[in-house]
Amino acid sequence: MVAASKMRKAQEAALAGRPFVHLLYLMQRQATSRMGDFSHPLLEVRQVRKRAIILIGADKGLCGALNNNLFRLAAQFESQSTIFITAGRKTAQFVARTGRRLAAEFPYGDTPKFEQARAIAGFARDLFLKREVDEVRIVATRFVNTLTQHPLSLEFLPVGEIKGLQIPGAEPAAELEADTTESLFEPSLHVILEYLLSHYLNIYVYQVLLNAKASEQSARMVSMKNATDNADELIKDLTLEYNKLRQGNITKELLEIAGGQSG
Repeated sequence: MVAASKMRKAQEAALAGRPFVHLLYLMQRQATSRMGDFSHPLLEVRQVRKRAIILIGADKGLCGALNNNLFRLAAQFESQSTIFITAGRKTAQFVARTGRRLAAEFPYGDTPKFEQARAIAGFARDLFLKREVDEVRIVATRFVNTLTQHPLSLEFLPVGEIKGLQIPGAEPAAELEADTTESLFEPSLHVILEYLLSHYLNIYVYQVLLNAKASEQSARMVSMKNATDNADELIKDLTLEYNKLRQGNITKELLEIAGGQSG
């Protein structure tokens, strides 16, 4: 019951933010695809010699195969050229246990806060702008529904087109192609992108945190329900076995009494 209550709240938060994130993503793509010769450090595509992975997982276990599926995907990245930024205690434990490099660890609890997402995005953005890494990716779980959660590797920096964290039924690429309106940037493209890109990255991480938490609580609720159902089934089996033994002993005692009387 506790897991079900937490699951509902986490799912509502993840679903409520999707339309806003979708609209912000369209704004980002419209601005960056129509900026002409203008360039921005957050858009710079480089040869990837070193990358950072923002690994977002659970604080606790008891959520089925959710963490293992996530860690299996994270383990595919070459450890010598990859540093990790983790959110969730289990992810930090995975990085330490496998001997990978941990650059920073961030908590985010049962209810992710925007300030926590901003801190994670800001740390990753600084690494990229200082050229300490050439690429930043997010490895997290996408919430689909109560029974389905998918581990994903998402592009984060440099800013560009993202795949995998889309809203069901929405097709951003098709929407962008169909939009032929002219764009006018005021006060200037540089000022707008300076604000938009930073805000977009913060919101992006926040939505990923909400998805990860909804996935975790859903997986935990299903795991707890399965455990409860298995326990109930075990209790029924043991009760039946106990009654059979008890009835057998009673029958045996009655036979012994009857045998003693006849003797």
